[in-house]
Amino acid sequence: MRDTRESRLLLVLLIAIAFALITVDIRGGEDSPVDGARQAAATVFGPIEDGVSAAVDPVGNAVSAIRDSGERHDRIAELEKENAALKAKLGSDDRNRSRLAQLDKMLKIAGSGQYGIKGAEVIAIGAAQGFSWTITIDAGANDGLKRDMTVLNGDGLVGRVTTVGPNTATVLLASDPDFTVGTRMEGNDELGFASGQGDGPLRVELLNGKAQIKKGDRLVTFGSQADKPFVPGVPVGVVNRVDPSGGDLTRTLYVTPYVSFTKLDIVGVVVEAPKEDPRDTVLPAKPKPTPTPTVTVTVTPSAQAPVDGQYPQEEQ
Repeated sequence: MRDTRESRLLLVLLIAIAFALITVDIRGGEDSPVDGARQAAATVFGPIEDGVSAAVDPVGNAVSAIRDSGERHDRIAELEKENAALKAKLGSDDRNRSRLAQLDKMLKIAGSGQYGIKGAEVIAIGAAQGFSWTITIDAGANDGLKRDMTVLNGDGLVGRVTTVGPNTATVLLASDPDFTVGTRMEGNDELGFASGQGDGPLRVELLNGKAQIKKGDRLVTFGSQADKPFVPGVPVGVVNRVDPSGGDLTRTLYVTPYVSFTKLDIVGVVVEAPKEDPRDTVLPAKPKPTPTPTVTVTVTPSAQAPVDGQYPQEEQ
């Protein structure tokens, strides 16, 4: 349509009518006189809107899927983070359970021997004081520790305290070549002196060269005067080899220590000695021997075997 004076007047008239209808519709509310026309328009244009909606929905669904995918990705990342935290916590719990088991085992030894102990954690290893086999523990003079106190764990003798600071102490391990402790054999009470050999077995010199010793025999600490540096009865190890005496005044034994010196974590320092020598009561229970299986042999009599000393007669 061309832009003429008549066309402009028509446009203004249509706009005025539209505003009038909008005003009437708003004021009429649900009783609006144009409600019927609106419903008719919905009837006409509804299917078209549905078609447009159906055409547009896949796009909307795709956008929603992308948004949900991002949310799912964030949730997966959050779950993975939580899972990693749980695994870390589980690992920590496993370690704590292991340490609690070590502590429980050590307390049982302390109870059996009536040792008053101060628990400590190994915080360093090495040659801080020039020794080859030492550890540093997180307890010191402020905890009542002094030089030449016995150190043990849930397995047996660990060593002795050599240097004490306010909050830490150095322990010389029983595996050190400079370490020596008096020992007593279980059962026959034969005395000797055990020395460390690094990562090898302990070397024990028995005072009695004719002592009857065999593989599997066990040793404990003999104890020292005034219980320093060693209290009596602490498990030392098991004999794994006995050298021939050869007429010597002493006899050499090689002993596998109860303690694994490369896996130390929780230890106890004996700050109060037992009132009485616990003797062999602190040693672990001996393993029960495996019973030998009994073999039963069943003999089935042969057809030709004699019955009551008589052989069956042959048929004629």
